[in-house]
Amino acid sequence: MVPLSGTAGMFGPSCEACAALAIGDINAAGGILDRPVRLHPVDAGAPLPVLAATIDRMVGTGMVDGVVGWHLSNARKVITPHTAGRVPYVYTTFYEGGEDSDGVYMVGETPEQQLFPALRWLRAEHGIRRWCVVGNDYVWPRETARATREFALTTDIEVVGQAFVPLGGRDFRQALELVRRSPAQGVLLFMVGADCAAFNLAFAEAGLDDGRLRLSMMIGEDVLYAGGADSTRGLFTASGYFESVVSPAGMDFGARYLHEFGPAGPALNNIGESCYEGLLLFASLAESARSLDLRDIERNAPRVSYGGPRGEVRVRGAHTTQPVYLADADALEFSVLAELNS
Repeated sequence: MVPLSGTAGMFGPSCEACAALAIGDINAAGGILDRPVRLHPVDAGAPLPVLAATIDRMVGTGMVDGVVGWHLSNARKVITPHTAGRVPYVYTTFYEGGEDSDGVYMVGETPEQQLFPALRWLRAEHGIRRWCVVGNDYVWPRETARATREFALTTDIEVVGQAFVPLGGRDFRQALELVRRSPAQGVLLFMVGADCAAFNLAFAEAGLDDGRLRLSMMIGEDVLYAGGADSTRGLFTASGYFESVVSPAGMDFGARYLHEFGPAGPALNNIGESCYEGLLLFASLAESARSLDLRDIERNAPRVSYGGPRGEVRVRGAHTTQPVYLADADALEFSVLAELNS
């Protein structure tokens, strides 16, 4: 389940490409439970009632044995009622935290693993203490903003304002004016895909990138390309994967991706790569349990680990443990600055 339309639709091609690589690797190793694996792509950018009905039908008729994918939290919330207690569901997106539906496992980072360490690093290294929040108006940005305000109370960091823009919206005047008039030294950007690219361009055109940093938490190279090199000055992000991380596993993955899809293929990025990780996790959970039964998987999950582009990944509860890196944008690519400690 990946977005093939809507605001996050620009991430779909890289998600599909990385999923195809994962299926090839899994099947080359014997499949899952000695059976070959097939994907049934679903557009997670579809209207939510359509999405819910589609998943209910696919799970209810036995068309699928599980659900894996990168998609927005509002999609996750309409999917879980139709997977909980029925089939495993691996959600690959960094998200606001708190998901506890039966049978759901998360590859993506929570704010405690990703956002808060990045804020501490930027405070220590760049002195950034005061932040504005600009986000899309749905569950992930609002819940992450709430969690950030609570985190800030335990530090000398301040959230000095916030503004939310509807998904697909392009009227950024209120948000830009909020940033301009506030004492913020940085902007926490909780925006998605094409919206994030458009805001970055508007931010730069308004001259707000002169002396203010941005920390964007849902961004890949495709967003950089869409906004253009002039929109990336002072732009940071944090993630468990960057193509520029130098490791044998990461470099091998990047080389295989390039060989398979060529230089004109979808831009390899952390969002697409998470779908590769999600399918590896799904396969590892099932193989460890030798079953797709949720109770068997739950009993065996604490022993599950696998090696992938992010290195060794282990299951802890319903989440995974993995390194998280901070990077800044150098024109149209990310340069890793540090490994963050949560």
